[in-house]
Amino acid sequence: MNVKGIFRILLVFALLSMNVGCDQISKKIVRARVADDERIGLLNHYVTLTRIENKGAFLSLGSSLSPALQVTLLTFLPLAVLVLALVYVLTRKELSSLSLTGICFVVGGGIGNIYDRIVYGSVTDFLHINFVIFQTGIFNMADVSIMTGMLFVLLDAYLKDMKRSRSSLGS
Repeated sequence: MNVKGIFRILLVFALLSMNVGCDQISKKIVRARVADDERIGLLNHYVTLTRIENKGAFLSLGSSLSPALQVTLLTFLPLAVLVLALVYVLTRKELSSLSLTGICFVVGGGIGNIYDRIVYGSVTDFLHINFVIFQTGIFNMADVSIMTGMLFVLLDAYLKDMKRSRSSLGS
């Protein structure tokens, strides 16, 4: 393996570590300092810090499933997808920096939430945004990583498509 390959692997694991680390540190602080369902208004109450333990997935989907189905659909299946995504990132040398970063953010966020699910039996969510015409569910930093990563991957696809369109117009 050459120096570029080693640097790339180190970059992947650094991005994963930063995403998982930010997520787990923020959740640890919230678990230690915010009571269940306590609400702390920030930024003129447009952002609320609260704490819920989410046994489901995004917006509590799947929280009413049987425990066996929850473990299968919310732990094992996502874990398999994350392993495949990590293998993809490590083996696809032609990935752009934007796609590589985006996939690492998605995988890192996924690892953070799966870690919670395995260790605590639920995922700690703690942020809510309400800008009157726009409101979110309660989420955490892993969710921010996943959404940011998906934005990077979609932006990369869009930029590549724009470049192809310009190339075909010039031909």
